Amino acid sequence: MTTPKVEIYTQWGCPYCVRAKALLDSKKVAYTEIDVTMDTAKRREMAERNPGARTVPQVFVNDQALGGSDDIHALDAAGKLDPLLGL
Repeated sequence: MTTPKVEIYTQWGCPYCVRAKALLDSKKVAYTEIDVTMDTAKRREMAERNPGARTVPQVFVNDQALGGSDDIHALDAAGKLDPLLGL
């Protein structure tokens, strides 16, 4: 199985971002962090990739939007996150 591409859009000082990254870290998943704190172009890119997404974090796996911290924790609790992460 190939390793999925995991990306997370974050912002400085965001507790939900810290929580989402902690979950990914606990699963030993490599991810690319995209900081949108001072980057309006990256924030716009995030909104284009997941229409309606205005808050961080936003997590993408193989370009599929999974949503934010609560969303990935809910997927994990339901046993649906690990398969998406190739675990």
